[in-house]
Amino acid sequence: MSKYKIVSGSDEPVLMTDAEVAELEQLTKELSKSRYKTERALAYPDFREYLDGVVKGDQVQIKAYIDACLAVKAKYPKPE
Repeated sequence: MSKYKIVSGSDEPVLMTDAEVAELEQLTKELSKSRYKTERALAYPDFREYLDGVVKGDQVQIKAYIDACLAVKAKYPKPE
């Protein structure tokens, strides 16, 4: 039995086999699992702030960097 699925970027239904629908659903699930990596990478603070704090021995700056990284991890959690 075939199903109709709307393909992104098109308003026309596309006839797909059950196997194709299952493969598309699996690929979509895998993409969703790795999306957090991209979101985190874009949101993390610049690592040079951390290095600057280390060079200056500024514990407040180092802690601020670590706290900012932890906030990003909390905002974009790793999927289970």
